Amino acid sequence: MQGKDTTLSTFHQLFAPVSNDYFWQLTAGMGVDKYAKKLNSLQLIKLIAFAQLEQLNGLRDISNSFNDPQFSLAINLESISFSQIARRLRDLSPQFIRLLFSHLTTRIGREIGFENLRNTAGRIYLIDSTIISLCFTQYLWAEFRRTKSGIKLHLRLKFCEEEVLPDKAIVTPARKADKTQMDTLVVEEEEALNVFDRGYVDYKKFDRYCEEGVRFASRLKGNALVEIIAELPVNPDSKVKKEQLVYLGKDGVTKMKHPLRLITTEDTQGQPVIIVTNDFELPAEELSEIYRKRWQIELFFKWMKQHLQVKHFYGKSEQAVENQLFIALITYCLMVMLQLKAGYQGPLLTIKRLIRTCLYEPFTFFVQSLHRKPKRRSYGRHKIDYEGIYQDLVKQVLAGEADYLNDVTYDPLVL
Repeated sequence: MQGKDTTLSTFHQLFAPVSNDYFWQLTAGMGVDKYAKKLNSLQLIKLIAFAQLEQLNGLRDISNSFNDPQFSLAINLESISFSQIARRLRDLSPQFIRLLFSHLTTRIGREIGFENLRNTAGRIYLIDSTIISLCFTQYLWAEFRRTKSGIKLHLRLKFCEEEVLPDKAIVTPARKADKTQMDTLVVEEEEALNVFDRGYVDYKKFDRYCEEGVRFASRLKGNALVEIIAELPVNPDSKVKKEQLVYLGKDGVTKMKHPLRLITTEDTQGQPVIIVTNDFELPAEELSEIYRKRWQIELFFKWMKQHLQVKHFYGKSEQAVENQLFIALITYCLMVMLQLKAGYQGPLLTIKRLIRTCLYEPFTFFVQSLHRKPKRRSYGRHKIDYEGIYQDLVKQVLAGEADYLNDVTYDPLVL
C-alpha cells in the first residue's frame, strides 16, 4: 500500500514533468488560474489525464473518481462536480495546453537524444492527419459532411531508429484540406526530411521548398500530370522499378518550375507506390525505405484511438475538444517520460497497464514490477508420444516384463 509520503508514489512521478517551475511560470504568465476558485490548471490536467488512462466515458465518471480517497489525496482535492470540470475544460486557454505539450516534447527529445541522433537522411519528420467523427447536432462548428461533423488532428512526428515522438499538432474541422496546414507542419531546416502523403501535394509550395532547400518526399496523386525529362538507371535486384526526372503540373497553369525525382517502388504487398522528392542525393532504395516508415504515424494514431480517450469528448465546444486532444498527447508524453525514468525498453502499452494497477504504490514498486521476470514459462500443451509408449511396451513384452498389464488398476498412460 501507498505510504504517507505521496511524493514517492507512481502518481506523483507520472505528473512530475508538469509540476515544475516552467509550469507555474507559464500559468502565472498567461493568467489561466486567475479566476479559478477550486480547480486549478494542474489539477484539471491531472483529472483529464487520469480519465485518458482509465478511458472514462464522461464527466460524471471523472467526478465519481473522488469516491476513492487515494485519488482524492493524490489530486489534493476532496471533490468536484462534473459541471465545474466542464467549465474549466471549456475555458482553459488552448494556447496554454499547446505550449505545455511543446515543452514536454522538447524535454523528451533531449532525454532520448533526438537532437543528436541522425541517420544518413538527416532528421526525419512524418506528417499526416486523422479524422475523428462527431455527432452533427452536437458539434455544429466541426464542419465535415452534410450529415456528420468531425475534426482533424494534424500531427508531425519525429522519427529515428524505429522511435517516434509527437512533435507538433494542430486541430481543425475535418473539412479543411491537409495541405492547408503544410506551412505550420513542414520543418524548414537543411537537415530535415519531411515525409507526407498525397493529401499534402501542392505544386506552388513544392516550388518554394525547392528554392529554399526544404527537403520533402511524398506520394503522387493518381491524376497528376507528369512530364518525363530523363530516365535514370535502377538496380534490377531492388524494389525500385523506375527512377525518373520529371516536371509536375499543367503547362501554363500549375506546372512546376523545378524538376523532381519520381521513384516507382512497391509496398509490402507488391502494389506500386509512386514517390516524388526534391532530394537528389539519397539513393532511391533508401528513400523508398524511408517512405515505408511513414506507416509509423498511422500506427501512432491507431494506438491513441485504442488506448486513450480521443473518440468520446467531455465537452461540446471547440476549445474543450482541442484541450482534451492535447491533454491526450500530453498523457502520451508523460508515459514516455515515465518509461525513460524507469529504464524500461519494452512497449508503452505495458507502462499504461501497469500504471493503472500501481498508480498509488511507491514508484520503486512500479519499477520493480516493470522489470520483474515471469516466474513460470508456458511451453504450450505437451503431446503424448503414443508411438514411443507402444515401442516401450513391445520391448517389455519381449523381455517378459509385462505382467503388470494384467493388473486392471494400473494404467501406463496415466502413471
